Amino acid sequence: MGAFTGFILMILSILRLVLSATSSYMPADRKTYIVHMDKAAMPAPFSTHHHWYMSTLSSLSSPDGDAPTHLYTYNHVVDGFSAVLSQTHLKNLQKMPGHHGTYLETFGHLHTTHTPKFVGLKKHAGLWPAAGFGSDVIVGVIDTGVWPESPSFKDDGMPPVPERWRGACEVGVEFNASHCNRKLIGARSFNKGLKQYGLKISTTFDYDSPRDFLGHGTHTSSTIAGSRVQNANYFGYAEGTAIGVAPMARIAMYKIAFYNDTLKAAAVDVLAGMDQAIADGVDVMSLSLGFPETTFDENPIAIGAFAALKKGIFVACSAGNSGPRPYSIENGAPWITTVGAGTVDREFAARVTLGNEELSVIGKSVYPENLFVSREPIYFGYGNRSKEICEGNSTDPRAVAGKYIFCAFDYKGNITVSQQLEEVRRTRAAGAIISADSRQNLFPDDFDMPFVTVNLNNGELVKKYIINADNATVSIKFQITILGTKPSPQVSKFSSRGPSLRSPWILKPDILAPGVDILGAWVPNRPIATIRDIGKLLTEYALESGTSMSCPHAAGIAALLKATHREWSSAAIRSAMMTTADVLDNAYDMITDISTGAAGTPLDFGAGHINPNKAMDPGLVYDIEVQDYINYLCALNYTSQQIRVLTGTSNFTCQNANLDLNYPSFIIILNDTNTASFTFKRVLTNVAVTSSVYTAVVKAPAGMTVAVQPVTLSFDEMHSKAKFNLTVNINLGNDVSPKRNYLGNFGYLTWYEVNGKHLVRTPIVSAFSVSNGQ
Repeated sequence: MGAFTGFILMILSILRLVLSATSSYMPADRKTYIVHMDKAAMPAPFSTHHHWYMSTLSSLSSPDGDAPTHLYTYNHVVDGFSAVLSQTHLKNLQKMPGHHGTYLETFGHLHTTHTPKFVGLKKHAGLWPAAGFGSDVIVGVIDTGVWPESPSFKDDGMPPVPERWRGACEVGVEFNASHCNRKLIGARSFNKGLKQYGLKISTTFDYDSPRDFLGHGTHTSSTIAGSRVQNANYFGYAEGTAIGVAPMARIAMYKIAFYNDTLKAAAVDVLAGMDQAIADGVDVMSLSLGFPETTFDENPIAIGAFAALKKGIFVACSAGNSGPRPYSIENGAPWITTVGAGTVDREFAARVTLGNEELSVIGKSVYPENLFVSREPIYFGYGNRSKEICEGNSTDPRAVAGKYIFCAFDYKGNITVSQQLEEVRRTRAAGAIISADSRQNLFPDDFDMPFVTVNLNNGELVKKYIINADNATVSIKFQITILGTKPSPQVSKFSSRGPSLRSPWILKPDILAPGVDILGAWVPNRPIATIRDIGKLLTEYALESGTSMSCPHAAGIAALLKATHREWSSAAIRSAMMTTADVLDNAYDMITDISTGAAGTPLDFGAGHINPNKAMDPGLVYDIEVQDYINYLCALNYTSQQIRVLTGTSNFTCQNANLDLNYPSFIIILNDTNTASFTFKRVLTNVAVTSSVYTAVVKAPAGMTVAVQPVTLSFDEMHSKAKFNLTVNINLGNDVSPKRNYLGNFGYLTWYEVNGKHLVRTPIVSAFSVSNGQ
């Protein structure tokens, strides 16, 4: 050991000498740069660009005797080279013909793409290793099909398909049995209902088979259980290692949506897909789709999910994309886990530099071209308010030809970013810098031309520079990914809000999960992005947003929990997710509603943002039996026929009809009143391996009083149960009227384990009825 230690010390000494020599060799003014060149400007005598670059470097004068050092010539990623240059070299190079721009070297580190890490999943600790990364759990995905050749569906290192699997790989247009493997273990399609309406499946824009054309199903599947894929990215953004939430789980695709004139999914086809998934033996079902809210017996997803519930299959569904409007939740049945969408701590950006580095700011951009913008003229219609804010038809295209436009923020709220972009497109300007607030919804496919949005403070700085500059210019570096942004998560603007219209007595959504700018596998033959004047671009991985993206995160986590706790019911899994969810963001404030910029509420994010490692060990759960759901339907005044349709049984009684399900949340609906009182009854089940004692702690706002009886619960062993009552009194006062979001107020009940680590938190909410709102 001593000899080995001596050898290590010797190596370290040599390294110190090397590093010291390097430091002394590179003076303080010598730095590494990436140099962008105009390839078209290469003089005729040079046979290759490399020779031209080398000649250019050798022609730079070196008064200090240290010549430029060439590092790399780039032939594909950029047009140019990298080199170590002094400040004298740099100034001379910037004056030479063909020089397009220079960027100082930056340093990065390896990372994933990135939501498993954001929700806390780790390779060597927590739920991932405990669950074997979802080993042998089968997830049925009801969606638009799958692109089986995607690297995300490779089965390297996966064990044989579980013997209990009863599914198949269907043969169809450009799809056969060989496309399935130990990762993608089944694929079927269902479209008889669609065809019965005379809707022919497009042969140009879809496949009459499980093969995906639209990309949606491929994306959701890879999010749930995609295999590890290195160097995945969306045109240089979000680059890293793509991996699903449950990377060792199996995927079975049930294609139920096809493109004809529009994208359609027939209810009978959805039911057939869910039915087949149950028959095949899936453990988890994920549905990133919805139907108009009707009674549950008329909703195919609610019906199929109830059948799945009886077989012990966990069902996750997207909450819908109709936010921030209240009462816009879809898939609100209490036996479905309804998932809202939040942001992650990752932003896609561009660096905007004004003039000769007089000002440099970071803004949002997902422009897909590796375009280098260097010292281009920038226009601002100063003095004319319509031109300043890029109002429609306000700018003369001749005034902005070949220039970038700066669009100021319209503080009156009359002009949106989308309208400003339309004006920029109309003028055919080179691009734009737009001052915008964080509530503006922009998605990757909006960036069909080079533009950047900057926040309001930076927008004022940009405006000030342009006004005071003689010849204002702008340089832009696109394709920047920033991690660790705060605050996050935030509730996305589009995520549908509660309460549930058809079932307001159950708080929905249940949970929040990542759903904004999620990188996932894509179909490589369908364009996903457009560059103005160039055309459409293809990619194997795409950034997508929606509750369609948050739902598969919850489904993947459910797969991990099933692998860890095979005995847990679907209700227990949902309870574990909800009672351990985070209500604070990474800045330790209440999760923000991005549509208002203010703190969100349980009507926005349900119980909070999903935390899989905590959900693995919740301490206690609120479990629900099939008969409890039937009692709830009885209390909704469903007829015997409706209940039979929904539950598939006629062997039931409504003697114990009750709207008070044993749900891990509490909500009081205010009907034409600002006061109400209700006593909830709950049963908690111990899922920890030891005995325990819990004490209740209530956090209630003004206008809400809460009493818990008893305040202490004891559990003798695993699976033992304890009951409690929660009495909530609401008095919002005479001056309070229904708010825009229908919220009355909210608080929390938390059970703290005495001398233990567990805490079990549930939201308490009062909300105005839909007939009582403004």
